Amino acid sequence: MANTNDRDNEGKRPMTVQEAGHLGGEKGGHKGGETVARKYGHEHFEEIGQKGGEKVAEKYGHEHFEEIGHKGGEKVSEKYGHEHFEEIGHKGGQKVRDLIDKGKQSESR
Repeated sequence: MANTNDRDNEGKRPMTVQEAGHLGGEKGGHKGGETVARKYGHEHFEEIGQKGGEKVAEKYGHEHFEEIGHKGGEKVSEKYGHEHFEEIGHKGGQKVRDLIDKGKQSESR
């Protein structure tokens, strides 16, 4: 492993693994992701995401997802308060009402 005090021909020290990782995330990682996306397509990412989710479910079980969902809900509640949930519940109810009305209109035609 190179000593961080070692210098190259231009007097620069080699990057640490952490520095290279940050640089890759800022520059090369994005372009690499675009290249993979073009090569394999959207379905590739859906498939590997599905496989990953299945492995997590096998390893941790249903209770794991319940627990993280509960924790996430608590955080949202702390951040936005009771009114936030009332507002999104009202919006959801309006959407359902609109969909029911739309369905009734299409039946009567």
